[in-house]
Amino acid sequence: MASGGGIQIPSRLPLLLAHEGVLLPGSTIRFSVDSPRNMQLVSQRLLKGTSLKSTIIGVIPNTRDPEQDTEELPTLHTIGTAGIAVQVVGSNWPKPHYTLLITGLCRFRVSGLLKERPFVLAEVEQLDNLEQYTTSTTEGTTADDGELGELSQKFHQAAVQLLGMLDMSVPAVAKFRRLLDSLPREMLPDVVASMIRTSNKEKLQVLDAVSLEERFRRTLPMLTRQIEGLKLLKKSRKMTPGNEKRVLSMRNSKGGPFPGRQFSLDRDEDSDDDGDDTASLEKKVHGANMPEAALKVSLKELKRLKKMPQSMPEYALTRNYLDLMVELPWSRSTKDCLDIRAARVLLDNDHYAMEKLKRRVLEYLAVRQLKTSLKGPILCFVGPPGVGKTSVGRSIAKTLGREFHRIALGGVCDQSDIRGHRRTYVGSMPGRIINGLKTVGVNNPVFLLDEVDKLGKSLQGDPAAALLEVLDPEQNHSFTDHYLNVAFDLSQVLFIATANTTATIPPALLDRMEVLQVPGYTQEEKVEIAHRHLIPNQLEQHGLTPQQLHIPQESTQDIICRYTREAGVRSLERKIGAICRAVAVKVAEGHRLPETDASSLETSPQQEDKAAPPEMPIVIDQMALKDILGPPLFELEVSERLTLPGVALGLAWTPLGGEIMFVEASRMEGEGQLTLTGQLGDVMKESAHLAISWLRANAKTYQLTNMVGAPDPLEGTDIHLHFPAGAVTKDGPSAGVTIVTCLASLFSGRLVRSDIAMTGEITLRGLVLPVGGIKDKVLAAHRAGVKRVILPKRNEKDLEELPANVRAQLDFVTAGNLDEVLNASFDGGFPGAQARPHVSSKL
Repeated sequence: MASGGGIQIPSRLPLLLAHEGVLLPGSTIRFSVDSPRNMQLVSQRLLKGTSLKSTIIGVIPNTRDPEQDTEELPTLHTIGTAGIAVQVVGSNWPKPHYTLLITGLCRFRVSGLLKERPFVLAEVEQLDNLEQYTTSTTEGTTADDGELGELSQKFHQAAVQLLGMLDMSVPAVAKFRRLLDSLPREMLPDVVASMIRTSNKEKLQVLDAVSLEERFRRTLPMLTRQIEGLKLLKKSRKMTPGNEKRVLSMRNSKGGPFPGRQFSLDRDEDSDDDGDDTASLEKKVHGANMPEAALKVSLKELKRLKKMPQSMPEYALTRNYLDLMVELPWSRSTKDCLDIRAARVLLDNDHYAMEKLKRRVLEYLAVRQLKTSLKGPILCFVGPPGVGKTSVGRSIAKTLGREFHRIALGGVCDQSDIRGHRRTYVGSMPGRIINGLKTVGVNNPVFLLDEVDKLGKSLQGDPAAALLEVLDPEQNHSFTDHYLNVAFDLSQVLFIATANTTATIPPALLDRMEVLQVPGYTQEEKVEIAHRHLIPNQLEQHGLTPQQLHIPQESTQDIICRYTREAGVRSLERKIGAICRAVAVKVAEGHRLPETDASSLETSPQQEDKAAPPEMPIVIDQMALKDILGPPLFELEVSERLTLPGVALGLAWTPLGGEIMFVEASRMEGEGQLTLTGQLGDVMKESAHLAISWLRANAKTYQLTNMVGAPDPLEGTDIHLHFPAGAVTKDGPSAGVTIVTCLASLFSGRLVRSDIAMTGEITLRGLVLPVGGIKDKVLAAHRAGVKRVILPKRNEKDLEELPANVRAQLDFVTAGNLDEVLNASFDGGFPGAQARPHVSSKL
């Protein structure tokens, strides 16, 4: 194939029918091959060939749809380009095809077809001398005189002018500059036509220009058009350094002795705006008054952002990060309103009762007034639903004059919700703490962490553990969010957590918070809350006025006692809302239309009665309550249920507040077995076994016998102990004295007093141990109409938390042992139950 120092293409060439583009000598283009003839050409010639000759093929432009390439051979273009396949890649998706990377060598003319199947093989005649494409001289072989020399000079000058308008620091521009200096001028038309933006039709005209002079004439206008486009672009906007990366697009740069590239004039209309935005962002970064560490990180990211093209996915991530850093309140804060008297009035107006919480807030205000650098405390309000824990947090923010932000933690099971995601993840974002600070815009808001006892735990981590740093006054001055990766000072934030119970809060997290118990309300407190807050709010929401609806205090007390049995006031508010809706219907029916005809007023007497407006105000009495709310849901059934031996009334604590709990026992002939029902937990089952063992051990002392008079109460007798409301799971160490009293009543045949309730745990020696939730339990007894409450002696201190009116209306009996419990539970005392002498220790 060597001839005269040049490369001679074979006289017979397989033809590739190209429908995607036009291959010119000196350029490199990728072709997708999926038609039958072209697939056969690749598989039989290119993939099986081992010599250089086998990789040289002819590329013929084909304007026909390749899907129609079945049997009939389309009319072939007479001029084509011989090329060398430098890369072949196969794929089966979405359908079998090959991708070829072909570098153009020279032109040829098709003399005749030798065969059409399985691929086209043609007799060709070489038109260009390849030696001129491998000559590395700065002087071309073209004559310097005549019209051809003039065209060549003009073309070279235009190419140099085009390069002068672009930035030489761009690698693609520098590469083309080197090609322009090293290639002969005769090669410039083909090389430049393949690089600048031209249509396939124009490239086909260049391919058909066999004469060098004709080739210069056809490509010179294309080059001039490209230069004029750049001039217009520069007039419309100033080209900033680096925009040439968008003007000059690299294409098909792999393989071949003359890698082809193409200029692409994409107008980047937002480049100036981006420059202005970057400058504005830099100004905001310096003006955000960040700490030194945060400023250093922000400036580093800003420097990366300036060097980063907008097309990179990381550009948006970095920009969002910097926007967040600028928006965070590093040094913005609100000034506290430190007027103690005004704060006291505001808290009293917003909330009735809750004296302990109000006192704690006023203490914080007073200390804050004396020492301005006080760190924000971590308060945890624990109490049943509906007692106003969340609204108290909002009132505290209003009292302090601070921004308020609530974060609902119920059901959160991913630590990233607290600490944020790392920026390496797709869709990463900061945690709720940082997002909340961004929302409020100050660094000393009141954060309410609602339902902290309902945090979950999953494979994504433990959010309760992530809160340890947030809720630790000794650590949260340098809280680090995974997204920010920079310490943020949370020490000025006043965190308030709410929970229904502390049982499900991890001990380490509970230790970091100051727990304030928020018990349920008494009946008197609920009446006051209803008339101060609930009824006016419901009247306003339903469009009513006090002149249209009046609810007396007696009716409110009936709603509280007979239609709601809760620690809070949510059900009470719903019942009041139901009353307002019923009254709204009556008021709406009584309204006459403002404009009516005389004819429309001629109605029957019955219709006139219906349309007559009701008397105002509508007073809600007991009969109206029954009509609107239905029959009472709760009746005072304590005295009715304590009419037989073997029944006692206990007190229990639930996350919803205190509850009264009946304990029933019965016996029948059997083998001394004990049956327990009512969904009891392990602790209550052990309490029942303790009570049986203590009563059997002291049966002679208390004159307890079985059904046939034997001294062992369980001999020949089966005992069934039942706790009603079996659908509710019951557990806890506060039912021991109630079970003992119930069984003592059963074995002795005596009735327990109907006005007494009790709580306390027992030991095997008959001691009464203290229990928790005394205030909630006593309030439940007060709601149920109980007059006497038996408590462990060591719980006597808890009575100080009760309202004065409740202490005045109840009779409290503190017991240190079961003898005292039995004497107080039965009228006239219990036989054999005596006060045990105190035995002092000899140690």
